[in-house]
Amino acid sequence: MSYIVDFKEVSTAGLESSPVVDALAGLRANEARYFMNKYKHEFTVVPASESQETLNYVNGILKKERDLEFSAKPLETSRFQVENIRFAYVFYEDGLALNVMYTVDDPKKRAVGFKLSEGMEIPKELETKFKFARQKSKLAGTIRGSFFVIKGEY
Repeated sequence: MSYIVDFKEVSTAGLESSPVVDALAGLRANEARYFMNKYKHEFTVVPASESQETLNYVNGILKKERDLEFSAKPLETSRFQVENIRFAYVFYEDGLALNVMYTVDDPKKRAVGFKLSEGMEIPKELETKFKFARQKSKLAGTIRGSFFVIKGEY
């Protein structure tokens, strides 16, 4: 069942098993606010158990591009297109939020982004491979983020 993320009243629904539930909920709300402000798009998530196709898509890109597989349990996903950009999100139990940004008509603007919820450790799969920049968010506290450019076609 899908759920529209409210960024005015932050809810932990669907994320309750996370040890950083409040920070992860804030991070999810931060993404919802971004898409509403920039694209007038309602950010909708579905339980990972109902979105195997999105998980397969994201996991395929991670494996082929960087040989990455996360041990953390995926809790929710989101997949949509705004303008000429396809987005896919996975929110993991450990507090990681991952997104794939894939422009339909410009191969130079395709990337996978990682955002770490405040209070979580850097996942072992990313520890030595990425450097993380910090940004402040009213909804999510301090977010640490990194990314890599997608080279293949998906």
